[in-house]
Amino acid sequence: MQILHAPSSPYLTFHNSKSQSREGLLSAEKSFLHSINTSVQCQRHARPIWFSHNRSILSSNSAKAASVEAGASAVSTGASENDVLKALSQIIDPDFGTDIVSCGFVKDMLIDEASGEVSFRLELTTPACPIKDMFEQRANEVVAALPWVKKVNVTMSAQPARPVFTGQLPAGLQTISNIVAVSSCKGGVGKSTIAVNLAYTLAGMGARVGIFDADVYGPSLPTMVSPENRLLEMNPEKRTIIPTEYLGVKLVSFGFAGQGRAIMRGPMVSGVINQLLTTTEWGELDYLVIDMPPGTGDIQLTLCQVVPLTAAVIVTTPQKLAFIDVAKGVRMFSKLKVPCVAVVENMCHFDADGRRYYPFGRGSGSQVVQQFGIPHLFDLPIRPTLSASGDSGMPEVVADPLGEVSRTFQDLGVCVVQQCAKIRQQVSTAVRYDKSIKAIRVKVPDSKEEFLLHPATVRRNDRSAQSVDEWTGEQKLQYTDVSEDIEPEEIRPMGNYAVSITWPDGFSQIAPYDQLETMERLVDVPRPIPAQA
Repeated sequence: MQILHAPSSPYLTFHNSKSQSREGLLSAEKSFLHSINTSVQCQRHARPIWFSHNRSILSSNSAKAASVEAGASAVSTGASENDVLKALSQIIDPDFGTDIVSCGFVKDMLIDEASGEVSFRLELTTPACPIKDMFEQRANEVVAALPWVKKVNVTMSAQPARPVFTGQLPAGLQTISNIVAVSSCKGGVGKSTIAVNLAYTLAGMGARVGIFDADVYGPSLPTMVSPENRLLEMNPEKRTIIPTEYLGVKLVSFGFAGQGRAIMRGPMVSGVINQLLTTTEWGELDYLVIDMPPGTGDIQLTLCQVVPLTAAVIVTTPQKLAFIDVAKGVRMFSKLKVPCVAVVENMCHFDADGRRYYPFGRGSGSQVVQQFGIPHLFDLPIRPTLSASGDSGMPEVVADPLGEVSRTFQDLGVCVVQQCAKIRQQVSTAVRYDKSIKAIRVKVPDSKEEFLLHPATVRRNDRSAQSVDEWTGEQKLQYTDVSEDIEPEEIRPMGNYAVSITWPDGFSQIAPYDQLETMERLVDVPRPIPAQA
């Protein structure tokens, strides 16, 4: 066994052995999974399916995408193509109430009128869509119902994983669509159990998933999963970390670094977390689940600042003490503009003698939901198998995919996918430049109001050190320095709290939503400028 010391890795050492396989299952696990008809696939676009889904969950974050890709060749008249698109527009996205043509899901259409054959591809925004079979069936039905159609060929695909914003991200995070934090801010409430089972639920729904165990002092992941290769490897040429895998899910934990639990001060821990997270070759992931450590200190703030968290799932238990700590975590996420999309109340109850008992009382989870306006609450029972699965190295949703606990995690997975899709859609369209009226349109996430800002007003309100003296508060950028007809070159999201605006002079302005809401708004909106022929 060779231990390599990475030149750019001051905190960690990694095992480097290319002879060991990073994929595969133990023979006993193969036999067990075969007995429950489990299909485990580790291909790039085919993920493990452990249980069937009957829930409606189609996420859409690109309502303005073109309904048919440019350049696709088609032997047809415009009328034939319109007939097909009109038929497909009968299929409605259940979450957003928009048809699949307007959502831009229809791609690569080919029509051969001579033979009556129609071919096209439905490209979903996420592979974690349990009703994709229904969409395929409905697409076949509505197109085949056209009188001139003799044969329909429908293929299904998903968009490549990509974040809403890429400009400010480390290279290792630029092909991850959604980063979901699972947090409790209190130890011992089963947060790691929730994080691991949620990750494997998302993988079972068809998504490409990774888990990052952010607890350096007490990593739980090595106990809860059983990868064949239990040591992280390092690519000596790229100086990047290669994650280990178990059942198709990529795993990174300090516990897999071959150094056990850390004994170090906060700043060093933050450095380790940063190194592990940003230098890992995650590849294309639809969801990266981060198992947050307890507390609201340096590590948590580092994670929230280093990565653009899409959403957070809060874990609590029925006790009042748990609620007090969880409330601090929710407030932390609120200040960092990370939406909390669900609350999981763990160890709620157990059934015995035909009755349901609540040994720790009731109300902590619902209190979090009511006080902070978090829309979804899930409760988990006290179940010996759930605890045992965490110790055995096989998550409960894999060991018993049709059980009560797995059904609850299935509901949680559906919620996470739906909410992440809505958040991505809101963030991607929150601030945009409307060239036809020469105004910046702003619709802050979770707000129904849209308002207009003059580009020059936004530029003059920059509060960075380049525009305002940090010591004296003196305004360095003068009113006349900004032309009235200035237009932004690019507007892109930065996390869930701000946008980055690039101006013609090369300046990149960070404009938080809170600041945009306080600026003077346009009232007399100019008429749209007609497009030139």
